[in-house]
Amino acid sequence: MSKIYVGNLPFSADEATVRTLFEQHGTVDSVALINDRETGRPRGFGFVEMPRADAARAIQNLNGQDMGGRPLKVNEAQDKPRGGGGGGGGGGQRRW
Repeated sequence: MSKIYVGNLPFSADEATVRTLFEQHGTVDSVALINDRETGRPRGFGFVEMPRADAARAIQNLNGQDMGGRPLKVNEAQDKPRGGGGGGGGGGQRRW
């Protein structure tokens, strides 16, 4: 199973539309579009899970394809690095 990152989605795209697009290249196991936590509006990217061979075909055929006037960015998803949360570290001592 491969997880595919799909970026630069038009904000009008929904899970059914993305599923239909990817089903042209194989079996789609899941589609998850990411929404902003605070506003609930689409963030313009998501993830699709497909069997490895189907995923490779979809990436090759869909990367750069126009959807709603925007060129899609389609590639294998990279695992998000696990860490201690949001940045900010100044790296030095604080002087109050």
